[in-house]
This record gives sequence, C-alpha cells and structure tokens, in this order.
Amino acid sequence: MGAQNGKDLLIKVDLTGDGQFETIAGLRATRISFNAESVDVTSLESQGGWRELLSGAGVKSASISGSGVFKDASTDERARQIFFDGETPDFQVIIPDFGIVEGPFQVASVEYSGTHNGEATYELSLASAGALTFVAL
Repeated sequence: MGAQNGKDLLIKVDLTGDGQFETIAGLRATRISFNAESVDVTSLESQGGWRELLSGAGVKSASISGSGVFKDASTDERARQIFFDGETPDFQVIIPDFGIVEGPFQVASVEYSGTHNGEATYELSLASAGALTFVAL
C-alpha cells in the first residue's frame, strides 16, 4: 500500500438501520486499531521451551477514534444519541487501498472542548460490539 491521504480514511454510521451509511461530518483525524488476545498453551513439552499459542482462540476487538469540528449535520446528532441511548449500530470504516470494515460499534466516549477564540471540537471513541466483516478493496 503506497502513501495515502489521511482524509480518505472515513468513518461512516448507519443513521437509520437501513444499511445506508453516511460519513460522520466534521472529522479531521481518524484512527482504527485491531487487537486479538493470545491464549498461551505452552507446557513442559513445548519444543525447545518456546511459547505456543492456541490458534483461533482469544477475543478479537477493534477500536476507532476520531476528532473534528461540529458541522451541524445529522451525523453529529446521531453520534451523540447513540452514546446516550447505549446503542450499537453498524459503522463502516473505509481504509484506502486496504478495505472496508463493517459491523456494530458502541460509542465508548465523546469529549467536547473549545477555547474562547476557537472552534468547538469533539473526540469520539468507538469499541467493537460484535462480529466485524472485512472486504478488501
């Protein structure tokens, strides 16, 4: 994968549950990370004393974060409502020249800030809340 524009990493949310995704407006920076717990099954019989891991075991998770400015869009209101209602709607993350990750996420945190002579900003953190799908681009 060659160099890409950071603005091309998009976070989208299903606003109404009908499978139509809309980019969360106002985001300036986005990040996604994938994690998988390992299950250590090393024993005295492990070859050469090397650690052994159980294939396919452990919990997989993904987290998404983003920060930006308010754009007075329906996605701003929807993101806040998802948090306060404790919902886990489907989100979509477009990773340029890599693929699309889709599935349920919970808004884990929303932070708001601003200065006297600057714009109001927000930070959003999402935690995976179920099985995710991946489609390569």
